[in-house]
Amino acid sequence: MSPRSRKPSKWQRPVSDRPLLGGSQSRENRSDGEWNVRRVSGSATGKSYRCPGCDQLIPPATPHVVVWPDNPSLLAALGGAQSLDERRHWHTACWGRRR
Repeated sequence: MSPRSRKPSKWQRPVSDRPLLGGSQSRENRSDGEWNVRRVSGSATGKSYRCPGCDQLIPPATPHVVVWPDNPSLLAALGGAQSLDERRHWHTACWGRRR
């Protein structure tokens, strides 16, 4: 009997292969580099996050954006981290105001 093949966990798959839960994804250029931006609908969120733009909580079930650099920072790369480890949850308006 051959072993059953299993799909890798979502944490081991590249971000592009992960399903989007109630949102869309795009790439944006800002003055500090290129960013991946995933818009998340409120129904897809079940916990609260702290927005780095205003330092306020984003309550569960609130639409927002998840942002991470297209390339990891030098410190993250040296530590073996991926850019996904640098993702942050922002209020949509706070991310829009950021230059």
